Amino acid sequence: MENNGFKISILASGSSGNSLYLETDKKKILIDAGLSGKKIESLLAEIDRKAEDLDALLVTHEHKDHIHGVGVLARRYHLDVYANEKTWQAMDSIIGKVPTEQKHIFEMGKTLTFGDIDIESFGVSHDAAAPQFYCFQKDNKSFVMLTDTGYVSDRMRGVIRNADGYLMESNHDIEMLRMGAYPWSLKQRILGDQGHLSNEDGALVMTDILGDKTKRIYLGHLSRENNIKELAHMTMENTLMQHDFGVNEQFKVFDTSPDVATELFAI
Repeated sequence: MENNGFKISILASGSSGNSLYLETDKKKILIDAGLSGKKIESLLAEIDRKAEDLDALLVTHEHKDHIHGVGVLARRYHLDVYANEKTWQAMDSIIGKVPTEQKHIFEMGKTLTFGDIDIESFGVSHDAAAPQFYCFQKDNKSFVMLTDTGYVSDRMRGVIRNADGYLMESNHDIEMLRMGAYPWSLKQRILGDQGHLSNEDGALVMTDILGDKTKRIYLGHLSRENNIKELAHMTMENTLMQHDFGVNEQFKVFDTSPDVATELFAI
């Protein structure tokens, strides 16, 4: 079958671990493995998929909540792993030995073709070696994953505008973070240009990049300590309504979970 796009499940999204699963007719790909190998296997089982069927594992950056299970899965299932050169240097000693033939460079700003899908990488502003996220494109359909960035530049907005679906960061509520128990240095890091998008920031970015094609917005990387799912959801919907977007008419806003996979959805 041609022209039938692709399917995605956000296996886990949150400060405790992140992983996304994507499949086409020809390829099955994991993006990030920020939980144990065993947990990722169980999340895949929730959507009736198996880790042994994966073709590749893409990495966004070397923070533990994105690479915790990378080495285990690569070794167990002989998976090809893709990351840019600086990310490889930063995570090499953390993930353990991965055979050289399974290690691949995916440079920032490049587009790689995996079977029948094109994946474009783009840099983000986060306190990691060379963090990059991805835009997936097939059959004139596209999905963007964007978390772990302190702000969204005009250049980034150009890459990600008018996708069919988004995983958009809604990391924290600013007041909850300010009033919370985190040390001031950590609060500054999260609120800074190399930190994380707040509910408000993520919603305002969406008002600028949302287009006629957009049907699904998933809220990602919510902090357990500094956010509430209902608050993130309400902030996104209210902000978009204030900018005259047809919430629940043209598109829908969806939640994600740190430990329960979303249903497999078609793009």
